[in-house]
Amino acid sequence: MKINWGTGLAIVMFLFIVFILSFVYKTFTNDKYDHHLVSEEYYKDEINYQQEIDATSSAKKLNEPVTIKNTEKGIMIIFPSDLENKKIEGTIDFQRASNINLDLTIPIELTNNKLLISKEKLVKGLYNVKIDWSVNNTKYLFKEKYTY
Repeated sequence: MKINWGTGLAIVMFLFIVFILSFVYKTFTNDKYDHHLVSEEYYKDEINYQQEIDATSSAKKLNEPVTIKNTEKGIMIIFPSDLENKKIEGTIDFQRASNINLDLTIPIELTNNKLLISKEKLVKGLYNVKIDWSVNNTKYLFKEKYTY
């Protein structure tokens, strides 16, 4: 059986289309490739965006920035020492863009200016860290991509 160049080209194009469609099918049917937004309430988040800008600029005006460090026990978050530790209230969000099930929200409870997040609570990888806190009715916001 002889195949001419037209038939060969049609076969190659057909196989290429089947190849591409198999990838599309796998992405939509396999739970491993979960498609979700970073925030489920993105419309509400958009309305509060100006407040985020104000809180971020307040955090940049501090004498010392918030720092995040890896330690043997987990992640250490160090707040500015000039703030009153007992008056700091807020939350720390660790968001994994790759898997919403690995997201973590921790309330801020300080005795000194440091907060340790145990390594048992986190999985190694890239996180979007969002620290949202307030002191004496002044809101602060710190955002950073962090690899644990």
